[in-house]
Parts: sequence; structure tokens; C-alpha cells
Amino acid sequence: MAVMHRTLLAVCATVVMVAGTGAVTKGAGMVVPEADLVHHGRAALSQGRLTLSVESENHGPAALENATLRLAFSTPLAGDRELPPSCLWSGDSVVLCATGPLGAGAAGRRTVLELRAEEAPDEVVLTVGTHWNGGAADGRPANNEHEVLVPGTGEPSVF
Repeated sequence: MAVMHRTLLAVCATVVMVAGTGAVTKGAGMVVPEADLVHHGRAALSQGRLTLSVESENHGPAALENATLRLAFSTPLAGDRELPPSCLWSGDSVVLCATGPLGAGAAGRRTVLELRAEEAPDEVVLTVGTHWNGGAADGRPANNEHEVLVPGTGEPSVF
């Protein structure tokens, strides 16, 4: 009986710890963290040059060790294809960037890119989203998915 009592106490303590970290239950008893990943920023296009700044934040309740930002462009990108160390190419017009750790409610991580289109388009459609969220459950995924029209005027489009 004492063993059963200790086991029950251990299970209760685990449930309290998991609930306190912002975890949710999914599927067959699997516990995953819950986090609300958000991307906001600005993009500008002028003479084929794209300047992009994205702030990735986590509104919690659980912290994320890492996440992957996905940036897709409606036109192929060319020229100097050098990216920041946290980013890589996933095709001619898609870039993936690691955000690094995102604490719940803490300051976000900024990703800055300067790219060039193969030609000088009048506009570019930018699709911003989360490719991977660290395995967390996100109850509000709409706030991290954006489709932005970026006109070739040099004026920034904010999302």
C-alpha cells in the first residue's frame, strides 16, 4: 500500500510540474509543450533588392529551444546568395532560418536579410511562416503565418 501511495504522489507531482511548464496532452498520453510563436516585421523592395527584417517571438507559456522561420518569395532570388549563419537555402526562392532559443514572453529574435531578385520585379509576394516550432503545440498558428505584398517602391511593407 505504501508503494502505491508513493507512486500516486509521484504521478501527481509530475502532472503539476508539466502543467506548470505549459505542456499539453496530445494523442496517446504524449505530453508536448504549448507555445505561441509569432512573426512580425517589414520588407522592402527597390530595383530588385529585397531588405527584410523579421522578429520572431514566443508568447508562451512554454519556452522553445529553437524554431525555424520560413520565408518564401514569389520570384527566384539570384546574385550573392550569402545568408546569415542561422539561415540556409531551401530552393531558389525559399530561405529557412533558425530562431535560436525563444523564452516565453521574453524579447524576440531578429532575422535580417538582404537579397536580390534575378530581375527587377515591380512587386514580390513574401510568405512568412513557421517551418518548425520546436515540437510545441500552437493553439493560434494564424499569428505566425503572413502573406505580404511588397511593391517595388522601396517603401517597407509591415506585417
